[in-house]
Amino acid sequence: MHCLGIDFEDWYHPEFIQDHVKDKKHEPKMFQGIDKILDLLRKNETLATFFVVGELLETNPEIFDKIVENNHEIAFHTMYHTRIDSENFKDNFSEEIQQFSKLTNNKSKGFRAPTFSLNENSSWIIDFLAEYGYVYDSSVVPAKTDLYGIPDAQIKPYRISSNSLKKDAINGKLLEFPLLVTKFLGKKIPAAGGFYLRSLPMKIIKNAIQKYEKQNIPASFYIHSWELTPEYMPKIELPVKSNFVTYHNISKAYEKMNILLKQFKFTSFTNYISSEINFN
Repeated sequence: MHCLGIDFEDWYHPEFIQDHVKDKKHEPKMFQGIDKILDLLRKNETLATFFVVGELLETNPEIFDKIVENNHEIAFHTMYHTRIDSENFKDNFSEEIQQFSKLTNNKSKGFRAPTFSLNENSSWIIDFLAEYGYVYDSSVVPAKTDLYGIPDAQIKPYRISSNSLKKDAINGKLLEFPLLVTKFLGKKIPAAGGFYLRSLPMKIIKNAIQKYEKQNIPASFYIHSWELTPEYMPKIELPVKSNFVTYHNISKAYEKMNILLKQFKFTSFTNYISSEINFN
């Protein structure tokens, strides 16, 4: 059994896009595609965790209803998709988490940092989440990229604390679900979804999941809402690298995710915890 997270964001939330739309009107579009995502999960008999950017629930509260009515889990992806290691984010987080709690009737027990921005500069958030009754986090990528990564972190779920991001902490009050990684050309790289799902050959991703299965480790996988519904993702002019990371093979993401859901068994994070882990 593996864990699937849908990072439910709108077209203007990805990090490489944010700087190019600051002065433009943000018209949410992803709500139009939520039924397509739910149908994909339904036809593959899969439960998932929706890590939702909170401001989308303010404009379209029906998002919450659709997620929970289909027995999926709702979790926190900050209110505005702000990197948690950004300046002044800590000052506003208490207000954000309380706001999200009201929007979701206190149902959220999980968190994912935008752009996996959990690191030593933002480690404070783990103990903070525990104080607010959160049970788990899924923000650690045990590989290094230009944007994120804690390369020497464990690959299997472990207790995490603000003082111990990389390995099991005796006093850890949250369970960490690190994202799937694999070896490619001798280098450890992310293989958990998103850009890597769109770019890597399916054989590499399938082999990575199968290696985790042999070790009895759940593969934590993710996909963005805008990758599954590219028809609602406007293509704006970006620098070459940003354009490539954001849009490369975006039209193939839905079918590649569909293939994985047919071959492997995924569920929501809370469902995995309740059925597979004794976390006391």
